[in-house]
Amino acid sequence: MSYHTTPDPDCTGVDGSIELLIEGQPRDLGGFTVRRVLPSSRRRMVGPFIFLDEMGPSDLAPGQGLNVRPHPHIGLATITYLFEGEILHRDSLGSLQAIRPGAVNLMTAGRGIVHSERPGSDLGSQSRLHGMQSWIALPDEQEECEPAFAHYPADAIPTAQLDGGLARIIIGEAFGQRSPVQCPAPALYVECQLDAGATLPCPSAPELGIYVVRGSVRIGDQCCEPGTLAVLEPGRQQDVCAVTDAVVMVLGGTPVGPRLIWWNFVSSDANRIETAKRDWTERRFADVPGDDEEWIPLPAL
Repeated sequence: MSYHTTPDPDCTGVDGSIELLIEGQPRDLGGFTVRRVLPSSRRRMVGPFIFLDEMGPSDLAPGQGLNVRPHPHIGLATITYLFEGEILHRDSLGSLQAIRPGAVNLMTAGRGIVHSERPGSDLGSQSRLHGMQSWIALPDEQEECEPAFAHYPADAIPTAQLDGGLARIIIGEAFGQRSPVQCPAPALYVECQLDAGATLPCPSAPELGIYVVRGSVRIGDQCCEPGTLAVLEPGRQQDVCAVTDAVVMVLGGTPVGPRLIWWNFVSSDANRIETAKRDWTERRFADVPGDDEEWIPLPAL
């Protein structure tokens, strides 16, 4: 799997329509490699989005799969969205849910939740896993809310026909459609599938990024290849032009204010993160029913 991006020689670099380009970096999650985009040393957040991973695409041999032991979260909401494959979600609320392509899993950690991500029902055969894992930092008044979990099947996510493409509105409102996903932060998240030559008029948001999953697109004078997040200049109407058939994720929204992130903990208060560290070390978080024999220890950082 390659994480190198090769600009089109005709591109002239970042122009005024793009504030910043971030290239995702590989990270090993215990034998499964992801592409880490946010947080970056160059940019911590885009709107309320404080974490963005692309999982795969990876071909998995029989018996292999994403296998993440129980671990805690505070102060954020996780969004799991798959293009291919299956993941089995369990959490300390007792939720047990298979995540499949096109569906949306929204887990709100609030004051604290524990979950695991295990291989799905396709574990016994050759399979392929590809998807996006993102975290949204909760607004001040929601940081210590009760934890919650919601699943939205693929057929509940609205679509909009574009001129040369299709949009799936995962969170928020765009292209005349509103998502039913009840997000606890002011966010926008859209998958756009574009035919070569199509032009996508970007929805408006206080902060907006375009992440290229597949294909090549042009924003202004800049070519963006897979694994690249283009953070757009605020306040300007931007178009994304598909150089080839492409899939992009449009993400952003209203900033929630400065946030600290340490491991799986997000908060506006450094003391709250220290408390969460102690609570996890001393096993004060709730267990995951049916998956409580092992867990990920606090990192020694």
